[in-house]
Amino acid sequence: MAIVIAALKEADGEHRVSLVPSVVKRLVKQGNKVLIEKGAGAKANFADQQYVDAGAQVVDRQAAIDQANIVTVVNRPDDDTLGKLKADQMLLGLLSLSVDHDVAKKLADAKVTALSFELLPRTVSRAQTMDALSSQSSVSGYKAALVAADHFMRYFPMMITAAGTAKPAKVLVLGTGVAGLQAIGTAKRLGAIVSGYDVRPASRGEVESLGAKFLTSSVSAAGKGGYARQLTKEEQQKQQDELAGFIADSDIVITTARVPGKKPPMLVTEKSVQNAKPGSIFIDIAASELGGNVAGSKPGEVVTTDNGAKIVGADNLPSELATSASEMYSKNIQAVIKALLGKDGNIKIDTTDDVMSELVATYQGKIISGRLRSQMGLPEIKKPEPQKDEEAAKPDAKAQK
Repeated sequence: MAIVIAALKEADGEHRVSLVPSVVKRLVKQGNKVLIEKGAGAKANFADQQYVDAGAQVVDRQAAIDQANIVTVVNRPDDDTLGKLKADQMLLGLLSLSVDHDVAKKLADAKVTALSFELLPRTVSRAQTMDALSSQSSVSGYKAALVAADHFMRYFPMMITAAGTAKPAKVLVLGTGVAGLQAIGTAKRLGAIVSGYDVRPASRGEVESLGAKFLTSSVSAAGKGGYARQLTKEEQQKQQDELAGFIADSDIVITTARVPGKKPPMLVTEKSVQNAKPGSIFIDIAASELGGNVAGSKPGEVVTTDNGAKIVGADNLPSELATSASEMYSKNIQAVIKALLGKDGNIKIDTTDDVMSELVATYQGKIISGRLRSQMGLPEIKKPEPQKDEEAAKPDAKAQK
């Protein structure tokens, strides 16, 4: 029996789609049935006919939900849609369950199997193809530099003309993870003088390989797997004090310190914003309802300060590059589905697997993700021993002789 995979249309304001025609074609070729909600890919420039040509069926929302074994989304659907999901159905996407624990409980109570990308253990090498946070952060970093150039009222590169010479813009990128490195590379290609700041000294090589100057702090926040750990209040204050001088010397500041499910660290204080040069641009990728990296930033809004600086709350830049972002995200979805389907083509969730035991938030009426349980204050679930192959477990007859 074929597995039915459905992609739903996103809410207004989101232009991405969870499945693109090229990935649909591969899923169908593998023997799966794919349903696409009518108009789901239109804002990302994927017409319904392209999905039909790829082997999918275009249906209405209710039909997609009713028939699907796996429902794929970019962002968590509204409560009405969640309420229509049935027991044992799977929901896969950026569900933000780390932020809204009540939704996780409701999905568990409904016995819906929810897989939330922000819970993926990103340090496990074989999970890299599933890492939607990284793929979308890459888009964010690239787009952030372009948005900055669009708002900046001067050239990025040095321009030598008969009318005189224009100085290059000074760009400071705070945080040199996936998004930060993309922002650095893009700003550098646009001709700016670029600096990258990070509390992880190990980031120096990556920043300098892109031709940027590396700035760091006396506060080291190197965490597990190369990711930054959360700073204490004292460390955060020291970091802000050190950053103040770097910020005052910059024309453009791009902040990328986003922590899934948690309030972003404040990197640019109100004082630093007030001391910024007129015409300075702050691009806050971490802007959200939980806060941002820049004091005064508001998600989805551009705030102009009294001293003429602009703070751009760039909360959903991947949606502004919807075609490319959807293509990358869709491949992350495909990688998860591949991991879920056994050799017989049936869905199988191995709760002993170090990737699936975290990515899968709810299963069989329980919240099973270790990270999510920890955030919710729930006791740790002891993982069962991995199942052994019975044939492999049998003693070697020759060895017994």
